[in-house]
Amino acid sequence: MIKILLVEDDLSLSKSVYDFLKSFAEVKQCYDGEEGLYEAELGIYDLILLDLMLPEKNGFEVLKDLRAQNIETPVLIMTAKESIDDKMHGFDIGADDYLTKPFYLDELKARIQSLLKRTGKLEDSNGLAYGEVRLNMSNKSAFVGETPVELIGKEFDLVVYLMQNRNVILPKEQIFDRIWGYDSDTTVTVVEVYMSKIRKKLKDTEFTENLSTLRNVGYILR
Repeated sequence: MIKILLVEDDLSLSKSVYDFLKSFAEVKQCYDGEEGLYEAELGIYDLILLDLMLPEKNGFEVLKDLRAQNIETPVLIMTAKESIDDKMHGFDIGADDYLTKPFYLDELKARIQSLLKRTGKLEDSNGLAYGEVRLNMSNKSAFVGETPVELIGKEFDLVVYLMQNRNVILPKEQIFDRIWGYDSDTTVTVVEVYMSKIRKKLKDTEFTENLSTLRNVGYILR
């Protein structure tokens, strides 16, 4: 499922947006810039919805810090600051879109879908494919050619994450935070266990041939 980080200190607005987003995404809420920056730095989100007027650290500072760290997660600014100077500054430091409050929730969803399509992260019933490996997102089924393959729970989620991040180095810690959650009771070694399971279930495919382990770092699907 798509993961969205919502950084917004207006409690009434954040609740309505949060409830709306939950209908199609997994959402994490933060109420100040420091917490939002910490979450964003994990690199596990597909999209960040960022207010500008935040306590602790404003949205411009959060965005600037993220881009300085080469974190390229798409950022949609949501703010009451509507001057052209604010908009231009937002785009200049790395924003991907800018939505002025108040806004309609349907417009927000359309902006989100546009950004996710642009980055290849939008999931739909057509699914994902890599060579002969195909995934159906609507019922979480997997196939090698026409042969069904049983990818259970986190195995399926992990293959999706790899396919959506081709040619991107994924550290084990980032994979763990994304798939299991950094507050999980298990440990990061579970990533290696699941990678082994996936390689066995998808053996002799282009997917496993191009899935490389980077020693002491993580994995990359080329």
